[in-house]
Amino acid sequence: MPDRVLLKKYANRRLYDMERSVYVTLEDIADLIRRGREVVVTDARTEEDVTAFILTQIVLEEARKKNILLPVSLLHLMIRHGDKLLGEFFDKYLEQSLKNFLRYKSMADAQFAEWLKMGADFSEQASLSIPGANSFPNIFDLFAGAEPTGETPSPSGGKPGETNGTKEK
Repeated sequence: MPDRVLLKKYANRRLYDMERSVYVTLEDIADLIRRGREVVVTDARTEEDVTAFILTQIVLEEARKKNILLPVSLLHLMIRHGDKLLGEFFDKYLEQSLKNFLRYKSMADAQFAEWLKMGADFSEQASLSIPGANSFPNIFDLFAGAEPTGETPSPSGGKPGETNGTKEK
């Protein structure tokens, strides 16, 4: 499966997938992109690349569905300063910032998973090698219906105050 999907945009605003020979929706295109494919959209009549326009439509449609449109003040600023400023910003800064964010997020997730693994390994080793490390379950036995007597068993296993089955004097 090639990484790039070629689409044609017709005058009636319909989008045609050249690879599968079917008409597609903006949602279909978004799904292709989520699966890791790249799309290239050209106008069927002029052969002009309209990919950015279609991708912007997808972003705006998803933002509208989730009601997370850009703040009005930011939209005013974008219109006021024109496309040159926006082009510079998106070309140079935003794309690299998102790539860095995704890379660092991936690294942080991997590090966190490693810490969890180390913690699980340590817990297992501690229960095997440190006397009393497994004493917490015994504490909870107190609440399971066993009534504490206040007496500690003698080392010989008999009743307190007895040695080898005889009472101490």
